[in-house]
Amino acid sequence: MEFEEVTPGPLLGKIDYPDDLKKLDPEQLVDVCDELRDYIIDMVSIHGGHFGASLGVVEMTVALHYVYNTPKDRIVWDVGHQAYGHKILTGRRENFHTNREYGGLSGFPKRSESEYDTFGVGHSSTSISAGLGMAIARDLDQSDKKIVTVTGDGAMTAGLAFEALNNAGALDSDILVILNDNNMSIDPNVGALKEYLTDITTSKTFNKLRDEIYDMLGHFKSAGDKMRKVASKLEKAVTTAITPGGLFQALGFKYYGPVDGHNVETMRRYLEDLKDIPGPKLLHAVTVKGKGFAPAEREQTKWHAQSSPFDKITGKQLDPDTEPKPPKYQHVFGEAVVELADEDERIVGITPAMPSGSSLWPLMEKYPDRAFDVGIAEQHSITFAAGLAAEGKKAFAAIYSTFLQRAYDQVIHDVCIQKLPVVFCIDRAGLVGADGPTHHGLYDISYLRNVPNIIVSSPMNEEELRDMMYSASKHEECAWAIRYPRGRATGMDIPEGFKSMEIGKGECLREGDEIAILSFGPFGNYVMEAADDLEEEGINVGHYNMRFAKPLDTDLIDKVCHTYDRIITIEDGTKLGGFGSAVAEYLADKPHHIPTTIMGVPDRIVEHGTQEELHEEVGLDPEGIKETVREVLKAESLKA
Repeated sequence: MEFEEVTPGPLLGKIDYPDDLKKLDPEQLVDVCDELRDYIIDMVSIHGGHFGASLGVVEMTVALHYVYNTPKDRIVWDVGHQAYGHKILTGRRENFHTNREYGGLSGFPKRSESEYDTFGVGHSSTSISAGLGMAIARDLDQSDKKIVTVTGDGAMTAGLAFEALNNAGALDSDILVILNDNNMSIDPNVGALKEYLTDITTSKTFNKLRDEIYDMLGHFKSAGDKMRKVASKLEKAVTTAITPGGLFQALGFKYYGPVDGHNVETMRRYLEDLKDIPGPKLLHAVTVKGKGFAPAEREQTKWHAQSSPFDKITGKQLDPDTEPKPPKYQHVFGEAVVELADEDERIVGITPAMPSGSSLWPLMEKYPDRAFDVGIAEQHSITFAAGLAAEGKKAFAAIYSTFLQRAYDQVIHDVCIQKLPVVFCIDRAGLVGADGPTHHGLYDISYLRNVPNIIVSSPMNEEELRDMMYSASKHEECAWAIRYPRGRATGMDIPEGFKSMEIGKGECLREGDEIAILSFGPFGNYVMEAADDLEEEGINVGHYNMRFAKPLDTDLIDKVCHTYDRIITIEDGTKLGGFGSAVAEYLADKPHHIPTTIMGVPDRIVEHGTQEELHEEVGLDPEGIKETVREVLKAESLKA
């Protein structure tokens, strides 16, 4: 489909960097915001990308770059979904069409991309910790730069954010935390903090009094330090007395707000004033995710991100692909866990703020008392699951591979040491695509298989995923990790019901001559494709679907070693310490050891692109498999 080139509005078209923005009169900022919002909508409607979060902070973004001296002054975004407007205003407008494309701009702030990106942000809840570190470094350097973090209210549900608030209040360094309160992360926010913020924003008494106090402070501003101190104490006392906003003050922050985050003049005025107030400060700005695009305001979870072109007025998808497609692995999980819960009332589901991304919604809808979204709190989610398991429940923890990294200590300390049978359903394992290195799930095989009392498995297709889940639901001896990728499954016909899967046992899918390929996980489908092509070249490789990285099917490996001259292992994870390493470690002391080639993601940061592009880049696609087989055979022939 042909699209017209996106042209920025007359004001935005003249803004290449924040210095250009500062040349405008404050009255022109409303028009800049309108043009910036339209530009984001136009771009995403054609090229795709994260959407709602950036629309919700347009006025905030413009006000920040208008007031602060960036990049000397530091702005830290949390999470990076909010940063599209920031990127457009900081020298990347002309290249913004490459956002999230292979070789193009990152979808998140990235230090190596721009000096305006002060801190890389993919996971949430890091901004206050990073901002505080920057503030203390500034103090040590005796610099006058300002530090601002833009922290989504969903990010405030993580323990890391509260650890940072607690430390920042004690250190008393000059830092501004902007709490972007839109009641959304990807899915609607949950928990006591949501209710707490709602109490603040809906308290008419407090809002009226807050405005009067703010005006009074403005009058006292020129009246000397003594009067300002009196006014500050009065504000703190009254705020604490009449509103739950006192929580932030109890942590050592001066609290301001709530303010309308979509009024650029209000935001500008507050930011100008707060620049001159020392110490830790929190500005509570109320926004709407998807602001300015009606479909995104109505369905905020759906419009968190869009990958297909859509009509920028109606939101209707353009030229939708009506061909039936295989289900996504996450949806296979979502349907299977409901079926299992139908049969076993002990089964409960847990997810840290990803009920839609991990497809826990079906369980939440059918069994609302047995499914829990705990917010962006990965560590808590795992220990919560451990507590449920300790009392006899069968806990299925649905979590992205890259997010499980944040709860590694809980996996070891709270689950595995105690031999609790938590089932880790690890979504987005492997190279995830356009979200890039902060979201690639490359390390879970390595960081899990070295821990006692856990089974590490990966299905080759959707039938095996279901059977692994069923088998894990019956296993009571230890934890069980099941890793599966982002994207669509094979589309195979799945028989009804479930079959028990023997722990630590693989299967021979194809017998061959000199080389055996041992695959772990869905890359086995690439091996099948490559093996068919190689057969046409007269090369017959054996193929073994191993299913388990821990425990290994050592009987099958022994058989392979007595049958073949060479082994190739392949996995959708890092080469270091993964499945291939497990095979090599087993063979190291065996008298029947044969040479082993490990195929996996190399020891470097892999950037963003489509999954297919990234698989090709690291040589793990069918062509890469065929080339590796040819190279191994060539090396063997040279030895002979």
